[in-house]
Amino acid sequence: MENLTEIDKRHFIHPTSSIQQQQRDGAKVIMEKGEGIYLTDTNGNVYIDAMSSLWNVNIGHGREELAEVAAQQLKKLGYSSAFSTFSHEPAIKLAEKIASISPTGLNAVFFTSGGSESNDSAIKLVRHYWKVQGKPDRRKIIALKRGYHGVAAASTSVTGIPEFWGMAGHMMTDFTHAETPYGGNTEKAIASLRQVIEEEGAENIAAFLAEPVQGAGGVLIPPSDYFKEVRKLCDEYEILFIADEIITGFGRTGKMFGMEKWGVTPDLMTFAKGVTSGYIPLGGVVVSDHIHNVLKEKSKGTLFHGFTYSGHPTAAAVALKNIEIIEQESLVENSRKMGEELLKGFKKMKGNLDIVGDVRTIGLLGAVGLVQDPATNKRFTSDLNVAPRVIEALHDRGVICRPVTFEGTDIICFAPPIVIDNKQINTLVEKLHDSVLSVQKQLGVTS
Repeated sequence: MENLTEIDKRHFIHPTSSIQQQQRDGAKVIMEKGEGIYLTDTNGNVYIDAMSSLWNVNIGHGREELAEVAAQQLKKLGYSSAFSTFSHEPAIKLAEKIASISPTGLNAVFFTSGGSESNDSAIKLVRHYWKVQGKPDRRKIIALKRGYHGVAAASTSVTGIPEFWGMAGHMMTDFTHAETPYGGNTEKAIASLRQVIEEEGAENIAAFLAEPVQGAGGVLIPPSDYFKEVRKLCDEYEILFIADEIITGFGRTGKMFGMEKWGVTPDLMTFAKGVTSGYIPLGGVVVSDHIHNVLKEKSKGTLFHGFTYSGHPTAAAVALKNIEIIEQESLVENSRKMGEELLKGFKKMKGNLDIVGDVRTIGLLGAVGLVQDPATNKRFTSDLNVAPRVIEALHDRGVICRPVTFEGTDIICFAPPIVIDNKQINTLVEKLHDSVLSVQKQLGVTS
């Protein structure tokens, strides 16, 4: 595959990658096929896809049903615009389906091509919502530190991870960040959010935006009462609440949507990734009946916001089949059960290894923290590259996973396809145990 490697270096600028590393070493892996939880590269090496690629291949690789429905739709109507009130059956049926499985009261859907577009769209919609009501100053968006919401103009600025601001600087103004509840408690996190609201002025704030679980930030799971208090605070100040369900939606957390875990209904909900299990790009925003009614009454003329592929008929057809599979195969429940098994494996590993700190799962979102001293949570120095070394050890053992090292942490994240079974969970945990043990020995720590 030397020829492919050289072509890759000359012509393919990779997303979220080191350009210099690519030019020096070539592509790390060139994948050829996938089946279930596994990926196979062009050299025949088989890997457990422990991240569902980018948190998104929920129903697993190689599902012929999705290929078949895509082919059928392409033959019938591959693409047709939804601008100027043009419509088609797949988008209509998908909007109806998503409304039926969304939290009560969220019934209208705006479609996009992916997560970044979804969050940008939600931000524009809430600003428009306030503007048509004569409150154009309500533009500011509050999000959480360590939150990740995408790489488009607004979604980059609302992301609470400074590394994503470095490439081109803040893309837009009117974004600010409160403290995350992870590692603290609800009272402190809500106090931080209230302080930001008071400092910015509630009359200037359009919405608060947060993930039910902060995925790219390190699978940071909030206290059980956090979002209930967020909902109260947003209601107190008449601030809209946007839930970013792009990673957590469509069964990932053991519920259809992550906010169901906390018993909280947002005003808007963004989605992407698992809606098609990554087989074709699609995303969207679901809005409450209240917001939809205000827009129906007061949004005059053309809504000058839309993407070429908003409501793409082939993507919509694939999404409908994907959701059907999730429901028919009880994959939301499987995510819950297998998440519990994954946590058991993590806890057992923690008892056997000296550098394993906090372990956590919520459905099939999981994380293992690596620390120098679990008793005090003392971290390793960043120059040791502990999490990246574990990732390399996992790769050598046929597991694709993801490290998070923001703010000096060493976290290994997991989000395997929600079709994974108990035997596969055990294999994954065994390989993780061996990988962490090998790095632990390299660091001179002996169990």
